[in-house]
Amino acid sequence: MHHRIWNNPVYFRYFFFILLFVSVILNHYILENHENYFIFYILCSVSLGIGFYKSPFWVIFLLNFLVVSCRFFFVKDQSPAVSTFVIYLFTYFLITLISVGFMSRVQRVLEDNLALTKVLSNALDSRDSYTMHHSKNVAKYAMKIAKEMDLRPSLCDVIHIGGLLHDIGKIGIPEYVLTKPGKLNEDEYELIKTHPIKGNEIIKHVKQYKNNGILDIVLYHHERFDGKGYPKGLKGEEIPLVARIVAVADSFDAMSSQRVYRRELQLEEVLCEIRSNKGKQFDPEVVDAFLSLFEEERIH
Repeated sequence: MHHRIWNNPVYFRYFFFILLFVSVILNHYILENHENYFIFYILCSVSLGIGFYKSPFWVIFLLNFLVVSCRFFFVKDQSPAVSTFVIYLFTYFLITLISVGFMSRVQRVLEDNLALTKVLSNALDSRDSYTMHHSKNVAKYAMKIAKEMDLRPSLCDVIHIGGLLHDIGKIGIPEYVLTKPGKLNEDEYELIKTHPIKGNEIIKHVKQYKNNGILDIVLYHHERFDGKGYPKGLKGEEIPLVARIVAVADSFDAMSSQRVYRRELQLEEVLCEIRSNKGKQFDPEVVDAFLSLFEEERIH
């Protein structure tokens, strides 16, 4: 399950109300009050805890009271006493609280993962004052492009994380090469070109990154649409879409920022350069989405 679902408890809120409604209909009208179907109400309590884990205590209690009331009145037991209702309320509320604790833990893990990613990104950028905030900017621009292309939210999250980590392999590049004020010689340039592979080696053991496309961004963000990029020389749609998006964002920030070996370019120069490389270095569809952001003044 994509972590985007865990970031949006509203999905579980919808599931809670839908499941509660279905449970009442099934138990009361279709399954003729069959007591073996109380499991539906347990699932309601679980989804209640996950979906409303940030809600006030009294809201969670009242919704749990609603679940227990439906369970008590629509699934007939041998002993419909008040004590039975209280036992149900205690049991189901305990299940809900366990679900609240589970969801809170998941959120802390996700937040810690994002914080660690930002720390790694900042550590990389801090090696060179001229590229300070580069990774953060690339992530920001790539996200805007992705949203302009109407990509699903989970993929936008992947692009955000991938943008922060895209240059992580430069940790393995000597600092004198990264900060050299003049033009790189052939050996130094070949060394720079290894940073996507080095980055892949650094984070390839993180299962989440491998399965959701973040590794593709790290490894392929310097591939070119015409097949003249590195490290694999992929061409066109052989290059994962997430990497094609980050490639445009990466080039934009690099050209519009001052570097140790050159001044920053003016905005019109940068846009002209990106436009002229449409279909060559960059995916035409991605370029169109990127340029439309400036037409709509959504990048300043």
